[in-house]
Amino acid sequence: MNDRGKVTMRIAVAGATGNVGARTATALEQAGHEVVPISRSLGVDLITGDGLDTALRGVDAVVDATSYEAADRDDALAYFGTATTNLLAAEERAGVRHHVLLSIVGIGRVEGNAHYAGKREQERLVAQSPVPWTIVPFTQFHDFAAIVTSWTEQDGVAPIPPLLVQPIAPADVAGILAEIATGTPQGRYRDVAGPEPQDLMDMARRTNDARGHTVKLVPTWSSILGPEMAGNVLLPGEGARIAPTTFDEWLANARR
Repeated sequence: MNDRGKVTMRIAVAGATGNVGARTATALEQAGHEVVPISRSLGVDLITGDGLDTALRGVDAVVDATSYEAADRDDALAYFGTATTNLLAAEERAGVRHHVLLSIVGIGRVEGNAHYAGKREQERLVAQSPVPWTIVPFTQFHDFAAIVTSWTEQDGVAPIPPLLVQPIAPADVAGILAEIATGTPQGRYRDVAGPEPQDLMDMARRTNDARGHTVKLVPTWSSILGPEMAGNVLLPGEGARIAPTTFDEWLANARR
C-alpha cells in the first residue's frame, strides 16, 4: 500500500523493453505499482527459462507483451510455444494470480500468417494454464504502416498490402493492459480498437510524409501479407472497446 492508501501490486512485464512493454511498465509505475521488467537484455530469458523464477518471486500479475518476428510458421510456433510454456510454468511455481496476454484481433480468421499462427498457439497455452488469465485482442497499432514499409522497402520502393484496419495508439494499448493487469482475471476480453477504420496504404503515405521519408508505395497482395487479410478480417467485432486516440492525433506527434 502506498502513501495515499492505495493498494499497490508487484507486476512483471514480459517484453519490457519493447514498443508496448516499455509503455505498459511506465503506465504501471505512474499508477504507483512496482514493475519487474522481463527481457533477455535484462538477464531474464523466456526461451531458456534463465532468471524467471527469481524475477517472478512475489509477483501478483504478469503482462506478456512480447513480440517475435518469425521466419516461418514452425519458427513462430517454436518461439511462442517455448516462451509461453516457460513463463506460465514459472508463474505457477511463484503463485502468480493473473496472466494478461497482449493478442491480436482477427488471428483466428487468418491461416497463412506465421506470426498469427504463433499467437494462436500462445492463446491456446494461456487458456489451458492453471494460472488465471485474461487475453486481450487489440487491432494493429498506429505505427503498423511504417513498420510494414520498413519490412518491404527496397531501392526506394515499398510494396504495401491494401489492408483495412482500425488502428490503435500504442500508448492506449499500454494503458488498457495496465488497467486490466491490476484487476481480476476476465478470460477472453472483448476486442479493443482505435476510433476509426483506415486504409493501410494511406496510413503509410501520411506517416512517411510526416517523418520526411520519401518512398514509392505500391499497392499489392503479392507482398508479405496476402488477400486472406482483405475486407473486414482485421476489424474489431461487435461490442469492441474503442480507445480514444485517433490516427491523426498520433500522427501529429510522429517524429520526422
